[in-house]
Amino acid sequence: MFSITNPFNKIFLSKYSYFSESQINTVLVNSEKASAAWRHTPIAERLKFIENLIFTLTKQQHLLAERCSLEMGKPITQSEAEVKKCITLCDYYLKNSENFLSVYEILTDADESFITYEPLGVILGVMPWNFPYWQVFRFAIPAIIAGNAVVVKHASNVAGCGILLEELFSEAGFPKGIYQNLLISGDQVEDVINNPIIRAVSLTGSEKAGAAVASAAAKQIKKAVLELGGSNAFIVCEDASLDDAVAVAVNARMQNTGQSCIAAKRFLVHNKVFDAFLEGFKKGVEALKPGDPMDKATEIGPMAREDLAIGIEKQVKDSVAMGAKLVTGGKRKDAFYDPTILIGVTTDMPVFKEEVFGPVAAIMAFDSFEEAVELSNKTNFGLGVTVFTNDIEGIKKKVHLFEEGAVFINAMVKSDPALPFGGVKRSGFGRELAENGLKEFVNVKTVYIK
Repeated sequence: MFSITNPFNKIFLSKYSYFSESQINTVLVNSEKASAAWRHTPIAERLKFIENLIFTLTKQQHLLAERCSLEMGKPITQSEAEVKKCITLCDYYLKNSENFLSVYEILTDADESFITYEPLGVILGVMPWNFPYWQVFRFAIPAIIAGNAVVVKHASNVAGCGILLEELFSEAGFPKGIYQNLLISGDQVEDVINNPIIRAVSLTGSEKAGAAVASAAAKQIKKAVLELGGSNAFIVCEDASLDDAVAVAVNARMQNTGQSCIAAKRFLVHNKVFDAFLEGFKKGVEALKPGDPMDKATEIGPMAREDLAIGIEKQVKDSVAMGAKLVTGGKRKDAFYDPTILIGVTTDMPVFKEEVFGPVAAIMAFDSFEEAVELSNKTNFGLGVTVFTNDIEGIKKKVHLFEEGAVFINAMVKSDPALPFGGVKRSGFGRELAENGLKEFVNVKTVYIK
């Protein structure tokens, strides 16, 4: 049994019980039965349900957004944008999936040879709280379109969002068992992975959770896709358009109160523009309006849980004790942590070497692009990097220098349905979204005819 409270005002929202072993087994058996029929359903038929889902999402978008803001504190305008992004994803796969999954012919010494893409079966998704709809959709929609059934273990503090999602798929008319919510604790995940009904697992979450899930899956020789932490660098070159860089930097760090794996976290700024950038960035950060997530004027909400804010507070205090200087912020009240800027940061400080999952920006200066690349790569993570410069052609020739899953030039790192998403190093492995994501949970079957 566990309770969910609103992180903004600590008001009780709901109480739930984790599923028993019997309930878990019922969910998995239903998924297996549904998968057996769904895999043979023509893709054109599967996509009709995606059309229904778009309609249902559109109809229920305000209910979904409100529940998200109540459970994890996301400003309501950002919750609404998250739901709309899910609609965009569905529309992208609706238009492209048949082509992506079509038979691929290959010229060999055979009379005929080709590749088909066939579903694996039932896929487990272990999902986080920071984007409770988008993270699920970018895993579940391509998996389902490919012919799989999915069961989703959502983060406990957004259990209400998880239940709403299952109701959404039901309302859209999906066959029973194609999408199911699995209300279990983290301690129950390994037993589910061990169940032979589960054929693969996708996790978005922390390094610790990723290591545990990958280990459990490997023991069962099951595929895993991991999207883990990030400590993205945001590089501002000497020739950058500063006004643009500042405006993007504020959003890149503070969106969703800084609780994003792909948020810009380490800001590397050329010495010649450091003061001007800092002045503009400070002004932009201090202008953000904190408040009730349900108020459309709110730009910064509480963190999703008070313990998370306490963790951020410690990372900042420890870094200040090591010599970092506070430019603004640095204060906590309950689950609220003030948008914070630190300078005088060194590579051994927590705010540089650890993932800072909250509204804290660590800023360092550099003298050469080579130094910026070295600092950018000096992390265990590798999700993405932003580079602001007017020398676009020059930077295009240097993207290979970055140990990252993505390089964004003159734009913040973001996830887009049409772009493969994922990282390297301790940011995980595998890809979501685009054609790559659609083919993560399929059997790539070779057919050779002589």
